[in-house]
Amino acid sequence: MKRSLRSALAFSLLLAPAIASDTGDLPASPSGLTAALQAIVEDDGAPGVAVLVYRDGGLVHQEVVGEIELDEPLLVASASKWVAAALIMIFVDEGRFSLDQPIALRMATGLPDAGQITLRQILSFTTGQGGIESLADLSQPADISLAESAALLLSRPLEDRPGMVFRYGSGAMQIAGALVEQVTGERWEDTFQERLAGPLGMTDSRWIHPLHPNLDPDAVTNPILQGGLITTAADYGRFLTMLADNGVYGGSRILSERAVNEMETLQTADAELAYGSIPRAKGWEWQIKGPDRRQRLPAGYALGSWCELADQAGRCLMVSSPGALGAWPWIDRESGIYGIFVMRHRFPRVAESLLAAREAILGNR
Repeated sequence: MKRSLRSALAFSLLLAPAIASDTGDLPASPSGLTAALQAIVEDDGAPGVAVLVYRDGGLVHQEVVGEIELDEPLLVASASKWVAAALIMIFVDEGRFSLDQPIALRMATGLPDAGQITLRQILSFTTGQGGIESLADLSQPADISLAESAALLLSRPLEDRPGMVFRYGSGAMQIAGALVEQVTGERWEDTFQERLAGPLGMTDSRWIHPLHPNLDPDAVTNPILQGGLITTAADYGRFLTMLADNGVYGGSRILSERAVNEMETLQTADAELAYGSIPRAKGWEWQIKGPDRRQRLPAGYALGSWCELADQAGRCLMVSSPGALGAWPWIDRESGIYGIFVMRHRFPRVAESLLAAREAILGNR
């Protein structure tokens, strides 16, 4: 059972949502949306799928098809990365550490080359520490500290020179989490609740170790930051609303606009793209948008999220963070529309229908 869960987590990408009420700009049911959501259930085998769609800070459409509850807390797998990156960027904003400072200046590393790894490389999966197939973080106990987790990861031989190769899903976010705990003197979970979940009203969100989901939360001192967030569609929608408003939520600033811009800047344009064992869905590509054309290229990565569409300066125009076990959050900067799909099904089985569902939403903008 553990092995099958590990395999599912290793295929970390997205998920889907759909039907309930309409409160704004989009049609009651955008043309083609319901059909795409029904295909996810009837053809792709998902028990149910739901979607929340927002614009200008307000919910404009929600839809549910099949058996799923919108308020049900779900493990969102790789959609966790975006949230973890945002919490880390709060401390970059405060000058507690820098995106481009070698980590050796703040913690001991087992190998000299590992000491040159930077926070930017951690959040863009270019540390040289391998990819998700190694299960380097998931294989660790849930009751060690993030500092111990980081030490174990930093003692592993590097596969690539830091900054040169993108390998999705290494355990490197544990290292960033250890840095956060170092500067705050608090557990990651406590800092998350105080600095992000609390201000955003994410009342049903917490971090776990996915291979030990039933442990008492107080016993989980090594939460998996790239894949261990439990949350609801509405909670994640609040997080997206903050990012969509360039770091502001409910009139309070959570992140600086500069931090949000950093998070939404393509980081892997000059890196070799080595995806490891992650399945590539049809249509899962990013684009560089020029004045007269869009050039199709392999998917690129920003800080904690995928950059599906970028302008020529590397600014991401479509950003998302799909998770294999139940969520696909995204922000379309060109239209101002953003949202999240949720469900309990593997991404490769629903990818084409899910992309069709999002296109139906954006096509009705």
